[in-house]
Amino acid sequence: MHDLLFEIGTEELPASFLKPALTQLHDNFTQKAADLKISHGPVKVIGTPRRLVLLVSDVADKQEDIREELLGPSKKAAFDKDGNATRAAEGFAGSKGVQVGDLKIVNTPKGEYLMLVREVKGQEISVLLPGILKELILELSFAKSMKWGNNKHPFGRPIQWIVALFDEKIISLEHEGIKSSNMSWGHRFNANSRVAVKNAASYESQLADMQVIVDPGKRREKVIAEIKKAVAGSNDLADAEVLVDENLVDIVTNLVETPYGICGTFDEKFLQLPPEVLITSMREHQKYFPVINGSGDLLPGFVAVNNTAVNQEDVTRKGHQRVLRARLEDALFFFNSDKKTRLDDRLDKLQGIIFQAKLGTMHEKSERLVKLVRILAEHVDSNLIDDACRAAMLCKTDLLSDMVGEFPSLQGVMGGAYALNDGEKPDVATAITEQYMPKRAGADIPATDLGAILGLADRLDTLVGCFGIGQVPSGTADPFGLRRISLAILHITEGKGYTMSLKELVHKALALYGDKVDGSVDTVDSVVEFIKRRFINDCTGRGIDRGAVEAVVTVAFDDVNDSLQRINAFTAIRNEPSFKVLAASYKRIKNITKGNSDTDVRAELFEESAETELHSLFVDVQSKMEKLIDQKVYSGALKTMLEMKEPVDTFFDKVMVMADDKAVKQNRLNLLTAIGDLILQIGDISKMMAK
Repeated sequence: MHDLLFEIGTEELPASFLKPALTQLHDNFTQKAADLKISHGPVKVIGTPRRLVLLVSDVADKQEDIREELLGPSKKAAFDKDGNATRAAEGFAGSKGVQVGDLKIVNTPKGEYLMLVREVKGQEISVLLPGILKELILELSFAKSMKWGNNKHPFGRPIQWIVALFDEKIISLEHEGIKSSNMSWGHRFNANSRVAVKNAASYESQLADMQVIVDPGKRREKVIAEIKKAVAGSNDLADAEVLVDENLVDIVTNLVETPYGICGTFDEKFLQLPPEVLITSMREHQKYFPVINGSGDLLPGFVAVNNTAVNQEDVTRKGHQRVLRARLEDALFFFNSDKKTRLDDRLDKLQGIIFQAKLGTMHEKSERLVKLVRILAEHVDSNLIDDACRAAMLCKTDLLSDMVGEFPSLQGVMGGAYALNDGEKPDVATAITEQYMPKRAGADIPATDLGAILGLADRLDTLVGCFGIGQVPSGTADPFGLRRISLAILHITEGKGYTMSLKELVHKALALYGDKVDGSVDTVDSVVEFIKRRFINDCTGRGIDRGAVEAVVTVAFDDVNDSLQRINAFTAIRNEPSFKVLAASYKRIKNITKGNSDTDVRAELFEESAETELHSLFVDVQSKMEKLIDQKVYSGALKTMLEMKEPVDTFFDKVMVMADDKAVKQNRLNLLTAIGDLILQIGDISKMMAK
């Protein structure tokens, strides 16, 4: 067994390129090894901005030997009536480098066919590796690839060197004039010299000696340790700690080969800016970490992470402080300038911002939102109507502010800050701030009902508008983020416990567009179906029983929380032995009653005691279940339904449904149909049979 090391050395790759490239490197090699029958042990991918590395342990000496069975033409086509080989047989044999006599006749489900059976000896891995590694380079794709210099093949950044070792032996290959070797490079600034790599086992330690932490996981730990150390060693900030943003840690990890943290400060006057502005200025432009006190309040400090050793800390600190000060001066100027104009004085100017070419302006969207939040507030709490309408009217005006022009991610946040400055109610300002929550999957939903109502209205308006003009996601194309919008609608509705009809809301939201969109029933159904698919995927992604989900949504999907209650009831009861039996019986009922919708049962037509007993119990169970369903006590309704398990079993054992007497037959079908319809009021339990 042998170890493989493959390093692609590059100019600095953007931070966002690193993880996808390493994933491709892992998956592509694993697939190639499987296709070529190459046995190997663990596959590890690591890297820095300057290198993509593949490490594979326990690679076999050669491919596995395989037995090939290649099917050729049918016997009828392969031989003429005299038994002589036809051109079809000779052509197949020739294409495989054998004679017709080397072929066998085998029986298949389609008849007798010619087949070539041969043993193929596996090739030496050392012979295959140059081609495999060359393909790995060519198959790597990036968000933005370019052809560099005279190169023919695009890549994320120019390739500078290639290390390819099989144990300690160099694998010979060439790409764009660069020949593979055992020579890697150390840290560009701290150890800018070549290093002869011995083998895969020593690779990481050798690079560590050259000031390069190749493993992203270890480098991430070092980033966190460095920023905490920098704050702890600061004399200017008391009771301070780093506000660790996990996403920023990931970005910084992929910007450096060895991190060095340094803590700096800024003028306290900038603390008058909203905290989100300070954090965004530091994070988005400079990749700096904010500093907070024990209470979570921002302090006038930050931590920068360098890719070079800091010899003169004061000089380096002042450089970072100078750059950040310029950013914060701009932000403070924008903030003070924006406050001079009230949000409601910006309303008319929203006519100059296009929401979507066919759907009109942001001013028109705001007018629709005012009407839509009124509808939603009536569902949630009529006392919220006035404040909800005010928030809806103002919620998009911060798009005209200089601050949002500079930092688009602060939409809503700045609207809330400026609303408070204008003297709007705090609840209105909070709703404006919360309208874009949750910003991503798993993020917090709005804490207030006003914010939730506004967020739902905004997303519903966008979703139905796009469907109304035919802008429906297809494949991976989703330019308006409608899948993400739908998930946000689901999560807000679930998280706030709202009970409302999606179909009704979609219909009313479409109606607010007038003749700009197709507001037909088909469009309404398409939107609800789209949300339903997101609901199914979201539920199963969270580990919820897929059978229970399908049992409910197959029958009806309109009220998100009602659907979840039904799903929870099915999940809780599915392991009951009697439930499994009833589910199987219901599946049989569905098959037998297919095409029958009549539920009119006449007791005088009963001939067997089993059908009389079943009908009597059905009437009793129906009464109990309907009351429980009206009260949304679905678990109780399901348990009541289980009372029919034995009578249904007995019915099928002792009663011939398809009786010769047409009236008796129809009556029995009607009874079973009525039982099936009762069960369907909660869900289609047959969907849980094979789940």
